[in-house]
Amino acid sequence: MSSSLMDMPPDNPVLSIRHMRGRKSPPSQYSFEVKSFSLLAKASIEKVTSEEFEAGDCKWSLSIYPTGNKRRAGEGHVSIYLALTDPSSLPLDWEVNAIVNFSLYNFHEDEYVTTQDASTRRFHVLKTEWGIAKFIDLHTFYDSSNGYLIEDTCVFGAEVFVVKTTNKGDCLSMIKEPATLSHSWKFNNYSLANLDKYESPPFLAGDYKWKIRVYPNGTLEGKGNSISMFLALDTSTLPPNAKLLMDYTVRAKDQIGGHHAEAKACCKFSHSSAAWGSRQLVALAKFKDPSSGFLVGDSCILEAEFRVLGLINPLTGIII
Repeated sequence: MSSSLMDMPPDNPVLSIRHMRGRKSPPSQYSFEVKSFSLLAKASIEKVTSEEFEAGDCKWSLSIYPTGNKRRAGEGHVSIYLALTDPSSLPLDWEVNAIVNFSLYNFHEDEYVTTQDASTRRFHVLKTEWGIAKFIDLHTFYDSSNGYLIEDTCVFGAEVFVVKTTNKGDCLSMIKEPATLSHSWKFNNYSLANLDKYESPPFLAGDYKWKIRVYPNGTLEGKGNSISMFLALDTSTLPPNAKLLMDYTVRAKDQIGGHHAEAKACCKFSHSSAAWGSRQLVALAKFKDPSSGFLVGDSCILEAEFRVLGLINPLTGIII
């Protein structure tokens, strides 16, 4: 399994063994005891890896470099790393964020010297391992008076706190030079309209189907005083979880003088918000006035003009 290693700078006091804090309680997730530690170096073992352990619904392992991770300038030190052991079991494009702390047992003080780092480490397909190349220098480690290696035995530990998050990302893909789309609907026999709502036959514009929706006697705050008009998206033509960033104009046309009543806005059409327009496009009294030009021969012309500016989709990366 290939991995990209990321280290904190070796002079960072937060992760320096000399500045770690001791505590009596053992690591909450995993302890790794190594006996006859010096034989690892004599056997020219570059690193030794623990058995798997579980934390935050993920499987991990702890790796110790007895003479330092030389690829990360860890010579003269003991290096310690944490790795995800079975990333193939995670969802595609997975990502795990975790707070990681390492510890080393001090036999003299009967306490675990532990890193106190609250930084969140990001594990993903290109970086399945993280650690500290210069965890403790070999001179300090091998000096038995310091209490870290007694009778050639030492105990390392790891705590992994996976950060659960419900934060989901979105990606807005803007459309270069979006086309202006329009559709007109002639609504006949307006005086005979007795339903709350009417819709035009569906029409195809761009990659989506639409309808013009009209409330002859208004809806909500326009009820009884205005004509209400909306552009409605057929959501069966919209991919799941997608949204359309759009600007639109809905209008009732003045067929005599060209003084149209219109409303325009920029908004997002989605599965949950599929219709946008105006609840008070034009007052009913004005709309029904023959001199206003909206009704000619008991027919009105309703029009929608719009542009799809961009498509919004959820980010493909999954955060665990």
